[in-house]
Amino acid sequence: MAETEATLLRQFPLFLPQNRAKTVYEGFISAQVLARLMLFPSESFPLAAQPGLLCSWQLRTVLNGYHHVVQQRMQQSPDLVSFMMELKMILSSLISIYTQFLAAVDSLKTFWDVMDEIDEKTWVLEPEKPTRSATARRIVLGNNVSINIEVDPRHPTMLPECCFLGADHVVKPLGIRLSRNIHLWDPENSLLQNLKDVLEIDFPARAILEKSDFSMDCGICYAYQLDGAIPDQVCDNSQCGQSFHYICLYEWLRGLLTSRQSFNIIFGECPYCSKPITLKMSGRKA
Repeated sequence: MAETEATLLRQFPLFLPQNRAKTVYEGFISAQVLARLMLFPSESFPLAAQPGLLCSWQLRTVLNGYHHVVQQRMQQSPDLVSFMMELKMILSSLISIYTQFLAAVDSLKTFWDVMDEIDEKTWVLEPEKPTRSATARRIVLGNNVSINIEVDPRHPTMLPECCFLGADHVVKPLGIRLSRNIHLWDPENSLLQNLKDVLEIDFPARAILEKSDFSMDCGICYAYQLDGAIPDQVCDNSQCGQSFHYICLYEWLRGLLTSRQSFNIIFGECPYCSKPITLKMSGRKA
């Protein structure tokens, strides 16, 4: 017993008995981990019938989901020193993983700040309730025109992938501005500010647009969302500009006797203004 106590003190000099019976130990297992170990009285190991491990909040965090495993190993260990050595090895591995996780989270802080600014200062159409893992945003630019951006979490202030959605007569000038002003992009500025500078626009706030005649409802089913999809097809007629769900427009054009198809493009008439409208068929289920 004396030899065990000497070995324990040598290996864990800051982990000391708290009572004469030496059934309660408290102290640091390692430089980062404070723990309290309760050994219910027993003459020999295994570590008694019901040993207990009371943890500091740091240790509870590290052992989250593994506490029962540690309890089991405590019961199966031949002596206290063996258990403590095994616990120290387990904690070293878990602390290393936990430290790496915290570093990874910290590296994403700038990315999340960028996405939070977009969510707070623009009208985001998709995703409706973005998660922390969502790297894309579809942002309203005006009546039936939007931009879809894909942000690189590793370089969140760099130029993202951009795709404009809307009628050609509205989208094409935006594409031209993006190409013409791309040299103005400054990684030291926020992504939202750079988009404003490059596209020469101010992103309209949702509150302002909702008070205007802005509408994103489908001109065929009169709904905004349909099976999780929102309208992304727009009539090119500048006097119309009505938006439609892909599936709604597809079914509408298929039902018109005057519609025709060439390769993967369907040509027909807009349900609203009767002007020519086209639909490029994609891999989406229709």
